Amino acid sequence: MDREKVIEIDDRLQHIAFIMDGNGRWANRRGMPRELGHKKGVEVFTDITEYCHKIGIKYITVYAFSTENWKRPQKEVESIMKLLDEYLDKSASEDACVRFIGDSSRLDPALAEKIRLMEEKTRNGTRVLNVALNYGSRAEIVNAFNKLAAAGKREITEQDICSALYTCGCPDPDLIVRTGGDLRISNFLLWQAAYSELYFTDTLWPDMTSKDVDLAIEDFYSRKRRFGGLDKK
Repeated sequence: MDREKVIEIDDRLQHIAFIMDGNGRWANRRGMPRELGHKKGVEVFTDITEYCHKIGIKYITVYAFSTENWKRPQKEVESIMKLLDEYLDKSASEDACVRFIGDSSRLDPALAEKIRLMEEKTRNGTRVLNVALNYGSRAEIVNAFNKLAAAGKREITEQDICSALYTCGCPDPDLIVRTGGDLRISNFLLWQAAYSELYFTDTLWPDMTSKDVDLAIEDFYSRKRRFGGLDKK
């Protein structure tokens, strides 16, 4: 990721979320085990998040593992968890606050403890990286309502719900980028995506580069975001 900065980022674009799709297909097309596609995907994840922070994106959220991904072959799931474990062993960037969002109860206790330690180590970071792990948006919303009910809430506002979501403290994503060619958001940030701009690309995640990020950002800035209102004259 040694390309020069080509896009000026302003406050209209603070938060980008990525649905990192296509690792398995990338490997299959090369006659490789799917696990190697996920390994390459982790390398690209590091490059892309570093590039986004370099050009001034304050918040990044990545869809790493969904609640539905447990249905995949056990060997593939174990490989993904091993890659996550290796990622946690690496030193985190000093200025990035790494947060894992999702239900950690199903994770191996040792892995969950590593996650806790990384979150503690990076909690004072000036920029935010949310890693959605064992994450499903419907489950997140149910969890938020149960949390509010347990606190005795009877009249619940939108702000109450926002405060109980995993992403509390982060602005909603301005731009959601999905790689891999599918045209859906797959139970990802359903509440938070109410007014997000959606960008879909056929590029598989392991082929994603900073140039592809630039294209998504250029497309974002070409759009008019009215949030239900009219264009200003």
